[in-house]
Amino acid sequence: MTPILYSFRRCPYAMRARLAIAVSGTTVELREILLRDKASEFLATSPSGTVPCLKTDTTVLDESLDIMIWALSQSDPMGWLDMPDAGHNLIATADGPFKRALDRTKYATRYPDADAEEERAKAHAFLHDLNLQLAQNTYLYKGTPSLADMAILPFVRQFAFIDKARFDAENWPHLTRWLDAFLKSDLFQSIMPKYSVWTPQDAPRFFLV
Repeated sequence: MTPILYSFRRCPYAMRARLAIAVSGTTVELREILLRDKASEFLATSPSGTVPCLKTDTTVLDESLDIMIWALSQSDPMGWLDMPDAGHNLIATADGPFKRALDRTKYATRYPDADAEEERAKAHAFLHDLNLQLAQNTYLYKGTPSLADMAILPFVRQFAFIDKARFDAENWPHLTRWLDAFLKSDLFQSIMPKYSVWTPQDAPRFFLV
């Protein structure tokens, strides 16, 4: 069977899964999910009920990083898996403390016990560290992207657009250059078309760059 990817266009976890699938050249059937009204077929497939979720003929992958590594294990023409162990630690920091601070900044009303400005400051500390690292190379570890770049960039994008003017006013030129190049890239544009919400009556919609 052609693998099925349940996705949601704006979700940064789903974005990074689509990025890896696209760069690997792997064909999947894309099913766009409405998060406030999840299709029963999706809920029957995904153990967590979250996107992205990839179903193959042998397994279900319910974590975005697992999907990225699955896709790159099929084919890794850009060498994204060529990354030091520190890259995995950086992804863990982005997915943990940074994402926690991002959520408490972006969705402040959901976290009344958190101070949004304190959370923003925590996120800024991580981003300033990225800026220092990006002063050494075009990307985090070399002159071309790695798994860490593409796993983290969708979340930096999400944070930037909480308040883009404030983000742009910060003194992190290397971070800004890195994010801007990503947003203007053909790869990012290729994974962001707007799709109608999938229904069981739809003909298969194949996703491949």
